[in-house]
Amino acid sequence: MSMNDPLGDMLTRIRNAQMRGKSSVRSPASKLRAWVLDVLKNEGYIRGYEHVTGENGHPELEIALKYADGAPVIRELKRVSKPGRRVYSGVREMPAVRNGLGVSIVSTPKGVMSDASARAANVGGEVLCRVF
Repeated sequence: MSMNDPLGDMLTRIRNAQMRGKSSVRSPASKLRAWVLDVLKNEGYIRGYEHVTGENGHPELEIALKYADGAPVIRELKRVSKPGRRVYSGVREMPAVRNGLGVSIVSTPKGVMSDASARAANVGGEVLCRVF
């Protein structure tokens, strides 16, 4: 079965697993998903991830979720740019999530990075998702 929004699917799997209190969750592997997970790990929202092989032989990403005092570290995880409506932002119009407490993940010509890194590199791009 084809999937229209693979990144949105991964974000939904993370949200659902955290609501259930799971320690880890699996998602089909792709380069974009791994790059987004790199940003989440660097910003401290997940413990990490690793490449594994699923039951059917397809590559998957096993994501280790992070909790603080029994509550999920990620309070809000929202897809901004969707397949039906792409959202682009220049470096000057880059949105601040919760007055800088959260992070926007941006796909730029220099790679996938957080909004703060994009401002430092002076590049804009497609706003993939918001994390708080």
